[in-house]
Amino acid sequence: MLIWVVHFSHVNGCSMKIVSVINYKGGVGKTTVTANLAAELAWNGNKVLMIDLDPQTNLTFSFLRPADWEKNFATDRTIKMSFDKLLAGENFDINKLIYEPQRAKTALKGNGKLDLICSHLGLINVDLELATLLGGANMKQSKQNFIKVHRRLADSLSNIPKDKYDIVLIDCPPNFNIVTKTAIVASDFILVPTRPDYLSTLGIEYLIRNLTDLVDDYNDYAKDEKSGALREIKPATIGVLFNMIQERNEQPISAQDNYIQQIRSQSGLDVFDAYIKRNDTLFASAPEAGVPVVLQAYSSGTYKTVVDGLEAVAEEFSSRVGL
Repeated sequence: MLIWVVHFSHVNGCSMKIVSVINYKGGVGKTTVTANLAAELAWNGNKVLMIDLDPQTNLTFSFLRPADWEKNFATDRTIKMSFDKLLAGENFDINKLIYEPQRAKTALKGNGKLDLICSHLGLINVDLELATLLGGANMKQSKQNFIKVHRRLADSLSNIPKDKYDIVLIDCPPNFNIVTKTAIVASDFILVPTRPDYLSTLGIEYLIRNLTDLVDDYNDYAKDEKSGALREIKPATIGVLFNMIQERNEQPISAQDNYIQQIRSQSGLDVFDAYIKRNDTLFASAPEAGVPVVLQAYSSGTYKTVVDGLEAVAEEFSSRVGL
């Protein structure tokens, strides 16, 4: 089994770690996790690139006004361009897509960097078009096409200078389509955010099994490449991160804690000790400001406890991936 759970505080300091943030269930806070985790890591001096791979574009619009996106990005400066060029049989330089959100930049300090590659609502149609590239006249050609399509994001990211970023966070769609699979193939780590409820946690083990199957299939096909240039992929599931937690006496309420303990007891799954506290008003207003909650100044009260929780999540995350 090539996807496993382990703490990574001892990992050697390799350049540009790539993390996919994924859950089958929508509404579990993937974008909240990605935006605030990226922002806190950048606040702590890391160079961070966010990639919005979800056609809902929530991460994109957390940093960029829709009107600005429509004017300056929609036509040729979103991640959709990379897949469009693949469909056209052309190479593409992903560096052309990188954008530095200005409103968030003003909240950073020191050498931290927070960049973004935007998504596009039309990305949902790209998956159907990519499926047409997976066929072949024979098994050998089909395997080659499988590798070519599933490595699209990995190959694109390989063109980014390795010292430009410490970490890449990919906000994945809430499904396991081809676009999502390109993120898994490109990743060193998998982070699974979830709400502490029945529907949000229901598919986590199924997700892990599908991740394992994808890794096995990819590595089998990669072995058939005579060039020997392809390495096996080994994305590590670093843990389940609970979001939208309600507290009583500084602990999750009992109904939510039951789901947390259920996931802890499932074989092969690890759970973050830190979690993200619920505050609908605070998180709902952040995208309009273009600055993640964790970068906003709160000196006291409920809002500060939310930020403290986000900081604890980032600290534990850094330890697990070896930042």
